Amino acid sequence: MSGVILRELSGLAELARAEAFQIEVWGAGEKPDNSDILMALQSEGALVAGAFRGDEMLGFLLGFPTTTPGLQHSHRLGVHPDARGLGLGARLKWFQRDWCLARGITAVRWTYDPLRAINAGLNIGVLGAVCHDYLVDYYGPMPGINAGLPSDRVMAVWHLDSPAVAARAAGGPAVTPGSGQAWLEIPQDLDALLATDRAAALDARLRVRAALQSAFAAGQGIVGFDRARHSYLLG
Repeated sequence: MSGVILRELSGLAELARAEAFQIEVWGAGEKPDNSDILMALQSEGALVAGAFRGDEMLGFLLGFPTTTPGLQHSHRLGVHPDARGLGLGARLKWFQRDWCLARGITAVRWTYDPLRAINAGLNIGVLGAVCHDYLVDYYGPMPGINAGLPSDRVMAVWHLDSPAVAARAAGGPAVTPGSGQAWLEIPQDLDALLATDRAAALDARLRVRAALQSAFAAGQGIVGFDRARHSYLLG
């Protein structure tokens, strides 16, 4: 998208804008990371970045150090509803990769809802992250866009300097199925399913939970995602 600049946030005014931006993206009832916390995290080595068109904030990303050297936790990634479909989520993540590698950080991890196909398409399909850990009802009951289902999450791990991720960064192909791998379908649009058939959404949560827990226990992981068939590749 032309005219959009990706950069670190600077000054209290931009950090305060990021605080309000989180509510715009995740909905009323969201408890945002406030400007004071963002400033403190940034001063201690966190990445607090945004996508801007002029003075307008279109995207926000927060990642902070962990107790493991060379590993960052990616806490938030959001794109304004009016700017979705423009590839800003991927651009922010590749910005994060460059920022981390320049500082000797070689891995980033974060949680996401395994039923959200748009997140899986970015995290697994585009970026090349992998998952081996399932977290049941990780946050407890949640408001906003996450309301109505147990807040299950998977832990995505992004190995920034791996050959597979480097190939993705250069525009290389996604992972293709091989021997011993299987597909696991998820809802094409979780929000639409929640709005029309909450029981079916809960059934999907429990079905995917059981399948991923079984696969992970057997030593498999999520190694790919096919957007056309909205399905995980397990291997």
